[in-house]
Amino acid sequence: MTTTSQNLKNWLIGLTVILVILGLTGYRIAKNQSQDEILTIGISPPYADLLQSVADEVKQQGIQVKLVEFSDWQAPNVAVQNGDIDANFFQQSVFLNNAVRETGFDLHAFAPGSGSHVGLYSKKYQSLKDLPEKARIVIPSDPVNSARALILLHRAGLIQLKDINNELSTTQDILSNPKNFQFIEVEGPQTARAIDDADLIFGFPHYLKMAKVADPHDALFLDPIDKKYAILFVTRKDYVNTDKKLATFVKAFQNSKKAQAILDRDFGKGMWFKGWE
Repeated sequence: MTTTSQNLKNWLIGLTVILVILGLTGYRIAKNQSQDEILTIGISPPYADLLQSVADEVKQQGIQVKLVEFSDWQAPNVAVQNGDIDANFFQQSVFLNNAVRETGFDLHAFAPGSGSHVGLYSKKYQSLKDLPEKARIVIPSDPVNSARALILLHRAGLIQLKDINNELSTTQDILSNPKNFQFIEVEGPQTARAIDDADLIFGFPHYLKMAKVADPHDALFLDPIDKKYAILFVTRKDYVNTDKKLATFVKAFQNSKKAQAILDRDFGKGMWFKGWE
């Protein structure tokens, strides 16, 4: 092979390598741009229809939304922290603060959404005063909602806590338990399904509705409205709200009549509140 032919061959090989590199670079850029154009929000199952209705509304404004469902209450924050999704919608401020404290994640509340009452429910008894000695009471196992349940039991006069303002109270903080109630801890979403076996449960209206085990309005005792328990849109602190997509989505959520109708259906009329007002 002549020197000229060898040089030409080397030049062609070099050109081919350059074109492949440029092609791959272009692919990555296009892929990243495509991902940037989609607003991705992590949710827990009860909020699927609710947020999908809002996603359908903002689609008319040119905003593409992808909802990713998570079955537990840890993964959505991990996904936001890792940059796998833009935001999540499943937790209230007390839960978020505790999660950041435990993990060191760089998360913050972008905007408030809706919140709901929680209550004490029973299929066996018509009144709290009818609860027997050593009644079995089911409460959530996560620290935040477990404390919320204990605070509600305190307000209902069933137990007495050391400090009703301690948002992380545990059963160890019970000062008085006159009827020696037994506390059974299960994952939050499973409290509704325990209603057939337990004497009393701490219940979330949307999970009661999903499980079709009780009408949320039939609580023996309901908590008062507290805006700190409104569900939040959560992002990383350094999240860049490109083209104000998330802000537009939040505004649509807060003003959507269809979303409010779904909240009435999935939580019950009067069982939810606007966290942004």
